[in-house]
Amino acid sequence: MAKLSARDLPVAAATGVSGGTTVAATAHVAHRAGIRVFATGGLGGVHRDAASTFDESADLPALARLPIVVVSAGVKSVLDVPATLERLETLGISVAGYRTHAFPGFYVADSGYAVPQRVESPEQVAVAWRAARGLGLGSALLVANPVPAAEQLPPAEHDAALTAALAALDDAGITGQDATPFLLQRVRDATGDRSLEVNVAVYRNNMALGARIAAALAGPAGPAAVTPPV
Repeated sequence: MAKLSARDLPVAAATGVSGGTTVAATAHVAHRAGIRVFATGGLGGVHRDAASTFDESADLPALARLPIVVVSAGVKSVLDVPATLERLETLGISVAGYRTHAFPGFYVADSGYAVPQRVESPEQVAVAWRAARGLGLGSALLVANPVPAAEQLPPAEHDAALTAALAALDDAGITGQDATPFLLQRVRDATGDRSLEVNVAVYRNNMALGARIAAALAGPAGPAAVTPPV
């Protein structure tokens, strides 16, 4: 099955190719369908060698132009987390931690980097989304929802697996678009079924929160909503 970003959808439709959609493609189709919130696992971001390869996920510019709520467990730690946070800021994408000040690292609840803002409830997310619309902002709201601490990869195990994967990547001389699949496979090999269990926990946790946010968005506007200009 192919991996389909937003740019791939027209040709996939013409040729009948089946595929799994990236965050960029999902956000585009969801917005076109009038869906205001969706949940995913991890967001694409800036790759570790982006300074030389310019390798950055199309998820980021897509969210800069699509007014939608995205629930994500941050980005996978094999990516360049601080550079991704910088790009989110530059692109004007609002980021809020869900009941946390830490930006999640997908496999772990805390990537070691902070989120700029925090929300405490689905209702607050709904008010923030309505406020963004009232202010005329056309970008997404990224809700960074960490995997529960009890279900994360043990941080020490995660850090050891990531360090070994990065060393193997350097030894193999792999760069560009092949780097991330290589790193992810190395982490999976080092952690076995535990990384798969974390994946399941991430999706389950994000889907539950996404559903609660959708319910809040379907309810009456809160008192902090901003009225759009006429």
